[in-house]
Amino acid sequence: GIVLGDNVTVAAAADLKRPIVLSGVSLGEGAELRGCVVDRNSRVGRRAHILEGAIIGAHCVLGEESQVRPAVAIWPSKAVEAGAIVSTSLIWGQGATRHLFGLRGISGLANIEITPEFAVRLGAAYGSLLNPGAQVVVSRDQRSISRMISRSLMAGLMSTGIHIQDLEATAIPIARYMVGHLAVVGGVHIRLDPERSDHLLIEFLDQRGINLPTAQEKKLETAYLREDLRRATVEGIGDIHTPGMAVAAYGEGFTRHLNGQAIRHSRAKVVIDYAYAVSGAVLPQLLAQLGCDALVLNASLRQNPPTAAERAKLLDQLGRVVTALEATLGIQVGANGEQLVVVDEQGRPAAGDELTALMAALMLRHHPGQTLVVPVTASGAVDQIAQIWGGRVIRTKANPAALMQACQEHRGVILGGSGDMGFIFPQLHPGFDGMFCIAKLIEILTIQEDTLGQVRAQLPQVAYRVERVSCPSRLRGAVLRYLVEHHASRGLDLVDGVRLYPDFPRRDRWVLVLPQPTAPVLDIMVNGPDPTWVNLQVEHYTHLIDTFLHLEITHEIGVDQ
Repeated sequence: GIVLGDNVTVAAAADLKRPIVLSGVSLGEGAELRGCVVDRNSRVGRRAHILEGAIIGAHCVLGEESQVRPAVAIWPSKAVEAGAIVSTSLIWGQGATRHLFGLRGISGLANIEITPEFAVRLGAAYGSLLNPGAQVVVSRDQRSISRMISRSLMAGLMSTGIHIQDLEATAIPIARYMVGHLAVVGGVHIRLDPERSDHLLIEFLDQRGINLPTAQEKKLETAYLREDLRRATVEGIGDIHTPGMAVAAYGEGFTRHLNGQAIRHSRAKVVIDYAYAVSGAVLPQLLAQLGCDALVLNASLRQNPPTAAERAKLLDQLGRVVTALEATLGIQVGANGEQLVVVDEQGRPAAGDELTALMAALMLRHHPGQTLVVPVTASGAVDQIAQIWGGRVIRTKANPAALMQACQEHRGVILGGSGDMGFIFPQLHPGFDGMFCIAKLIEILTIQEDTLGQVRAQLPQVAYRVERVSCPSRLRGAVLRYLVEHHASRGLDLVDGVRLYPDFPRRDRWVLVLPQPTAPVLDIMVNGPDPTWVNLQVEHYTHLIDTFLHLEITHEIGVDQ
């Protein structure tokens, strides 16, 4: 029979067969419950399915069309995203999502959401998509959690008959380079998430070293969620090999794409801050081979990485060391060798959009008439720099895979990326590489006989501002459609999000509204001639979007009632 507690709301077309539903639960239209238990004050969305033996804790929220598989337990106060399929018990963490992949790869709370059990199953799902006997590179950062997860993932791969080239603890630029130079079909890199220090990030690479395209990510998600896993026979279990000389192989390519003679005669003095994220740094060895003097700071490993405040203090310390030593420049390296903050000879840091413009200016002055690939979020300073030096700017979606792909597809690309994501030098390998970026900076500054501060002073001045607006995920598409419909006559770009031109046909003044893929927010980015104009546009579009959201949410409440 059916057991219902007090104040249970059951919407039309709900299908209940032997459930136990406790007090205060709300069941949406068309929800199906089969021999399960739903604890108090939980909400089950429309057309959600809870199957036999499943237990839903108190104060949980199950999104529309989500599904809880048989005998799965969801602990109290969890949220399951619309459309998600929960096939294993959900005990820790925030909840379950429909998509494994985010902007850079698969990210989750270390040893809570990204667990050894998860990694084994994920490795088996990935291996099941590959031909038996294929080879895959596996690499990681130096932290213990990454070692544990990589070994679990390798076990899953081996169980499907996949052979592993284990690079062990390796910076991701070196891993990408090796994927392109070994007889492998792809790679996996495991590291702490650069954005969230309590999260682990798992990135899957294709045979060129580029992050998997969306279509391949979806295939992997489907294999994982459906548990569509291949099992090899005893004779077909994969092996682990450890290729030697990975750093030496990368170093050969590294030096081949630099003007070594210029660097040797530069007398450059560089200060590199590793912010306690690496032990046994590779870059100083490579620079020493080129005759460059590098002073290394904080090159020891802390299992708990520095907080944002600690990194800011280390950056301030780096600036003081650079000025005291009269060094050429300083660098704070992050994200397992991908990202960096640059400090000029006066101790002033350059990061984010300013660093994008700085690198664009240096590269186009050195290679006039060539092509830059940047995300849609880059300011108009890049376009002005390209105009001065006869270059071309290609804008892509604001995600790493799109940038890497564009750098490979277009001819004459000398630089890709941004100050926030990192920089790509396609002639070396298709991914971001902070190590090569540092060497390239030294080379170009030497050849052009400039200091970083002098180049910085010559950058075009643009007003640029980013404002973040809260927006429920379900309404992001509606907001973008509204903006398109109301601005179609004034010119639009739809590469990623919606770029509007308030003073159309002028295209040097624009507003970009871009959803964040991993958070219920919209970023409003405004580029213009002066701060006054930019601030007016930020206020206008913030008000416009807030008003639209208020009307939509009010309408939803009215419909529900």
